[in-house]
Amino acid sequence: MLIVQRRTAARQQVDAELVLPFDERRKPRQRTRLASGEEIALFLDRGSLLRGGDCLAADDGRVVRVVAAEEPLMEGRSDDPELLARAAYHLGNRHCAVEIRSGALRFPADHVLAEMLLGLGLPTVAISAPFEPEAGAYAAGHHHHSAEAKHAGIIHDFAEPRR
Repeated sequence: MLIVQRRTAARQQVDAELVLPFDERRKPRQRTRLASGEEIALFLDRGSLLRGGDCLAADDGRVVRVVAAEEPLMEGRSDDPELLARAAYHLGNRHCAVEIRSGALRFPADHVLAEMLLGLGLPTVAISAPFEPEAGAYAAGHHHHSAEAKHAGIIHDFAEPRR
């Protein structure tokens, strides 16, 4: 079994591809299969998120490219940025992963959410595409409700930095 414990710089030429939908790209520690069928074990840092195009260095020296798999999504398109912002707000308020594109929002296929957006005036269509949602405001680190939390993911710490 191929073992991967770290990332590497993106490359044009790779030895293998790992095709995963978004939910599986959020799991930094898992056993899965390469596109070739070979078993692979990921032992990446907890909290890691794999994006399409990321490259991984296997323990045997091979380089594996991550490919975002096509998956069932809903897409709402509009030229009205206020409508898109309102729709993104309501999807986020329901803890739904959202991919923000120019003039469009994408989210995992869900007819209830699609009906909600239609009620806001944003019709949606079912599509199949790779899903690369926003990582979120706290993507750089785990969020702690503490004045001692000094990491890149915190967005609401207004205290003067300690010297």
